[in-house]
Amino acid sequence: MTVTQKYSHPSVVAAVSDPRQKPFLRHSSRSEPLPTEISSPVSGQKSFGWASEPIKKLAGPIALYSAVILICVYSFFPIYWMIISSLRAPQRLFLDTSLVFWPPDLSSYRSLLELTNYTANFLNSTLMAMATIIVSTTLSAFIAYGATRLRFRGKTTLVASMLFAYMFPPLMLAIPMSALFRMAGLSDSLWGLLVAHLAISLPLGVWLLWGFFKSMPFDLEEAAMVDGCSQFSAFIKVVLPLSAPGLITVGIFSFLLSWADYVFALILIMSDQNKTLPVALASMLGAQDLRWGEILAGASLIALPLFVIFTFCYRYFVAGLTAGALKG
Repeated sequence: MTVTQKYSHPSVVAAVSDPRQKPFLRHSSRSEPLPTEISSPVSGQKSFGWASEPIKKLAGPIALYSAVILICVYSFFPIYWMIISSLRAPQRLFLDTSLVFWPPDLSSYRSLLELTNYTANFLNSTLMAMATIIVSTTLSAFIAYGATRLRFRGKTTLVASMLFAYMFPPLMLAIPMSALFRMAGLSDSLWGLLVAHLAISLPLGVWLLWGFFKSMPFDLEEAAMVDGCSQFSAFIKVVLPLSAPGLITVGIFSFLLSWADYVFALILIMSDQNKTLPVALASMLGAQDLRWGEILAGASLIALPLFVIFTFCYRYFVAGLTAGALKG
C-alpha cells in the first residue's frame, strides 16, 4: 500500500507500511485523527471513502422518508381540507384559508341535519353496508370452500371468470340490472340495491378466500373428522377461525364497495326515502344554490365510518391482503 507525501507524521507512515507498527498506530490515533484522503496506487485519484460512508448510509433513508411524507401529504391534505372547511362559518368559507383555526363552527352540520333527510339516508347506507358484509362474506366463504375442496372440471376457470364483471364500468351493469329489477318487481327497492352490491362484492370475496382455502392443508380437516366432526363442522370450527384475516378483508372490501357506491344507487333508486348517502349528498348540488358548507359536512360524516374501520382493522386488512397474495 502506498501513501502520499501529505502524510507527514512518521508514525502514521510507518504503521501503514509496516504491520508491526500497529500498536503504535493505535496509540497515536488517540491524539491525532487519521486523514481520510487516500490516493489510489493505480490511478492516483483521491477518494474520500471514510468520510462519505455516513452520507451514503443516510441518503437512502432520507430519500425514502421524504417520499413517504410527500405521498402522505398528497393523499391526506384534501381530506384534512374538507374537514376543516366544514367547520368554518358559511360566510367565511371562501375567505378564510388558514390551515388551523379556533373555535370551530358547527352551523353547517346543524343545517345539514335540519334541512335534509340525512338521518334516513345514513340509515339506508348503514343497512346496505351491513347486509352486504354479512351476505357477501358468508356466500364467499361457502363458494370458495366448495371450489377448493370439491373436484369438478373447470373450477379454476369458473373462479377466474367471476372477476369478469370488473372489466366493465359499473354504468354498463347498472342499466341492464335496472330493466331486470323492473320486471322482477325490485325497482326502487333496497333489496334490488343489495343484489347489485353483491354482484360487485361477491366475486372479489370469492377470489380472496379461494387463495386462503387453497393453501390450507386438508390434514387439519381430516384430523377434525377423525375426532368425530363432519366436514361442515370441520369447516366451521377449523377452517373459518384460521381464515379470520381473509374474512375481515372481505368484509372491509364489501363495506367500502357498498358504502361508497354511487352509480347503482343513482340508477336503481328513485324515491328520496330510499336514497343512500352518496346520492343524497349529490342531490344537494342545485343549479342556483350551492350549499358547500352542508356538502362538506355531509362528506365528512360519510368519511367518518371509514376512518373508524381502518383505525381498528387495518392490521387485519393488511395481513389479509398479504396472505391472500402469497397463498393465492
